[in-house]
Amino acid sequence: MLFELERVRASRGGAEVLHDVSLALPEGSTCIAGSSGSGKSTLLRLLNRLAEPDSGRVAYRGRELASLEVLALRREVALVPQLPALLPGTIADNVGFGPGLVDRDVEVAVLLDLAGLPTAFAERDADRLSTGEQQRVMLARALALEPRVLLLDEPTSALDERTRDHVEETLKELRRRLGISLVLVTHDFAQAERLAERVVRLEGGRAIVADPGPERTSVSTPPAVR
Repeated sequence: MLFELERVRASRGGAEVLHDVSLALPEGSTCIAGSSGSGKSTLLRLLNRLAEPDSGRVAYRGRELASLEVLALRREVALVPQLPALLPGTIADNVGFGPGLVDRDVEVAVLLDLAGLPTAFAERDADRLSTGEQQRVMLARALALEPRVLLLDEPTSALDERTRDHVEETLKELRRRLGISLVLVTHDFAQAERLAERVVRLEGGRAIVADPGPERTSVSTPPAVR
């Protein structure tokens, strides 16, 4: 099992936002769907320890998250935030930032292609991009870490319909090409149905529906990051 949550409670800003949530999230693509304030973004942040539960158990591939080294976990389980936050400099600077911290080079052109951007963007200034392009650079930056899992927090909420469709196709292509697992947060239940093999619905901080979705497609799993 990819992630397991058992009787998880979590607070944000002093208010409890998750109440005794118990879930098992398998390999593949899962959407956590719910309205604003339902606790879905907090749940997502628990999965790579950007937030910690007040109580309960969270596990990744059978291992307690609290027992895992945080930076190694975040390389393997990478989060793409809702709002793009690019660094000053070029697109190549942004994509290579994380690997550069551990003296590892990356093939920027390959990562841009995976994220659905022209390779010519590599030397473009990060502050000259549209919102949709920024979101794709954030995706390429996460992929540079060679994760096994991508956590995506409302990745198309600020995009027009045409750009949203392109990003959705990019995420489907990543599943096909890399066999990477996705956990996607969205308020759009139609998007959840389009992208997910399994849909979990949150309402008022509680998981009220777990839909297994369509039959899952068998894909290869990349090696673990140690």
